[in-house]
Amino acid sequence: MENIDTLSFEQARDELRQVIQVLESGSAPLEKTLELWKRGESLAQRCRTILESALREVQQSATAPDGPSQHNSDSNSEV
Repeated sequence: MENIDTLSFEQARDELRQVIQVLESGSAPLEKTLELWKRGESLAQRCRTILESALREVQQSATAPDGPSQHNSDSNSEV
């Protein structure tokens, strides 16, 4: 298993989805279930940390003196 601290948001999210699928299936033995649960908790924390960091960057950029002074009409559209 890859070190969680080196995973990108997408990698952590995708692995977390896989962990959840296995846990929801109930097919893993107890020891493996506990291991997966702990890994899932760590993956969720990694995703949360990355998202919080990104939010702080956006907020700092928006409030910076040279930050955006007006909203672009396309800013609400999805890519």
